[in-house]
Amino acid sequence: MSSTAPALSEKTQKLVEQWLSWDKNPKNREEIQTLAQKGDEVELNKILGKRIAFGTAGLRGVMRAGFANMNDLTVIQASQGLAVYVEKTFPDAKSKGVVIGYDGRHNSHDFAHWAAATFASRGFKVYLFGRIVPTPLVAFGVLAKKTACGIMVTASHNPKDDNGYKVYWDNGAQIVEPHDKGISEAIEANLQPWGVDPHSVKSNPLVEDPTDSVLDAYFKRIQEWSFHSKDNASRDLKIVYTAMHGVGKECATRAFAAFNLKPFHPVPQQIEPHPDFPTVPFPNPEEGKGALKLSMELGDKENAPIVIANDPDADRLAAAERQPNGQWRVFNGNELGILIAHWSWTQYKAKHPDVDPAKCFVVASTVSSKMLQAMAKAEGLKFYETLTGFKWIGNKAIEEHNKGNKCIFCFEEAIGYMVGDACWDKDGIRAAAVFGEFASWVYAHGKNVSAYLDDLYAKYGFFATNNRYFFCYEPEKLPLIFGEMRNGGKYVDTCGRFKISSIRDLTTPGYDSTQPDKKPILPVSRGTEMITFHFENGAVATLRGSGTEPKLKYYTELPGAPGVDSKIVEAELSELVQEIIKHFLQPEKWGLQKPKD
Repeated sequence: MSSTAPALSEKTQKLVEQWLSWDKNPKNREEIQTLAQKGDEVELNKILGKRIAFGTAGLRGVMRAGFANMNDLTVIQASQGLAVYVEKTFPDAKSKGVVIGYDGRHNSHDFAHWAAATFASRGFKVYLFGRIVPTPLVAFGVLAKKTACGIMVTASHNPKDDNGYKVYWDNGAQIVEPHDKGISEAIEANLQPWGVDPHSVKSNPLVEDPTDSVLDAYFKRIQEWSFHSKDNASRDLKIVYTAMHGVGKECATRAFAAFNLKPFHPVPQQIEPHPDFPTVPFPNPEEGKGALKLSMELGDKENAPIVIANDPDADRLAAAERQPNGQWRVFNGNELGILIAHWSWTQYKAKHPDVDPAKCFVVASTVSSKMLQAMAKAEGLKFYETLTGFKWIGNKAIEEHNKGNKCIFCFEEAIGYMVGDACWDKDGIRAAAVFGEFASWVYAHGKNVSAYLDDLYAKYGFFATNNRYFFCYEPEKLPLIFGEMRNGGKYVDTCGRFKISSIRDLTTPGYDSTQPDKKPILPVSRGTEMITFHFENGAVATLRGSGTEPKLKYYTELPGAPGVDSKIVEAELSELVQEIIKHFLQPEKWGLQKPKD
């Protein structure tokens, strides 16, 4: 250590020594050594003083040295803990094995190979994809290969410096409680690296590349949801597609071919994987026109009225349509959800005229539009609501599937869609093909997608939604913000001029004013702030802290009766949102930042 640098505390020095004794990555070792030489106590404590948390979303964080971040060592430790936990849970875990996939981000290939080497060292059969794949292909692979678990190395649509480690259970859905806790404890008990070699996986007889067999089975499986294959090739709708610098190109191309759709027009600047996402500051198609700018420009050039986009790991789908006035309309997640839901149900029913609607179901997260519930009621379908996130949606769908009911559609407003039961997670690839067929059919029948949506509003009522967020870079403020709404257990009963009719608080210990015992039906969580307000005018507003991003999100909806002018409904909801921001979120008081757009 430099003679001029301040001496590190004994605690920090031990953390540095512990890291250097375990980590073998030269770049990461150099980062820790440099900070130690500078005597940078604050930064070393930041990256070494706490461990990156393993939860139901697995791991996700910035890629750099330190126990608090995503790197070779923390991936090795997570894999060791997961392997031990799976061994204890399944007697035949090693023969069942694990499926491992990865996206095109920096280090994803290496992280996946560390995980594969770790599991193989314990005698597990390992199905390691030989090239980048969309996240839903790992969820499907768990079912196709009947494995004990699955791992996908991805940070989805997070910024380029992030990565993640997503875990699927043997049922093909993301893990839920109590597995997250059990895995986390197993990680803590197995921190000493086992000394595996990631380069050994190529020659290890336990490691197999399942890519071709899994992809072939997947594209055959999703053809169940193509209802106009004979007509698709003759329809002349032009569709633009962007992979958003991610992994979607190959599979989206094959999905269109599986549905016999004409090939899409790829956005050349974004169709190939690129870990730096050079054309978009945030590689998230949910951000709207900013993220879809190049796609819409190509649509104008090619006279293609439809744009579709996958996020970088291809588990989400966005869509936009050029309107008669030449302007582009980006469908929000709720609009796209009801469009795909209605299309999937009506076409399935037409193909299976004897189907009992009461034996079919749809699922939505609690912050998604209630229009799906209205459609389900009108059509006689079962409707289920879950907590936010496909870990809950997928497991609920499996529960109903195991009762002999048919899964038609599941969604969350954050452009996550699951058509049918090919796999139990959101899937932007099959959603892209389904939407492509739907749009082609609509245009062949002399309409556009916006007009189809208007028809649904006329049938089920107009549902105005207004979903947005503020950045909250100081997470310790979230309990204080929500604490003011809780008011010591005497929850607020008005928001400006709007009266609140009921309140549901899903943060531990939980509260629901509509229940006799005041306890919510949905599960509560200690780690997530989430309150839902129902208003006397029929509006619903949910406020929650994001589990993966520094955001405080709000989701609002106001249903209008069939025939009511949509502008009146939108205006009333807009007023309510401003009151929620003013009285509940209070961005000036708490230092919350608006998104730039």
